[in-house]
Amino acid sequence: QVQLVESGGGLVQAGGSLRLSCAASGRTVSVYAMGWFRQAPGKEREFVAVITVSGATTYYADSVKGRFTISRDNAKNTVYLQMNSLKPEDTGVYYCAADQGWRRVVAGTADVWGQGTQVTVFS
Repeated sequence: QVQLVESGGGLVQAGGSLRLSCAASGRTVSVYAMGWFRQAPGKEREFVAVITVSGATTYYADSVKGRFTISRDNAKNTVYLQMNSLKPEDTGVYYCAADQGWRRVVAGTADVWGQGTQVTVFS
């Protein structure tokens, strides 16, 4: 079973950028579709982005399309989320998820989840 650890969160002013990393251990991520979710205070966890096993296809939530980019480096066993033009509504805990099926990642039913990293965007 793969284990996931997120990093890169922090406090940033609106309009700024952050890059989140999700480092995997225990098994190569090359066999998993990988995704990012976020959860704002008092709200349910929501899908942000997913990248397929091959890395050839990505999907994004409408709220982040054009601002966020998901990528993977299988040699480093790491997945990234580049977040640009951040807005206060992007604030939340960001979670990394892994599953062999990208649809299960999008649905929020992935097999493996990280512990999350906090992102706070202030205006």
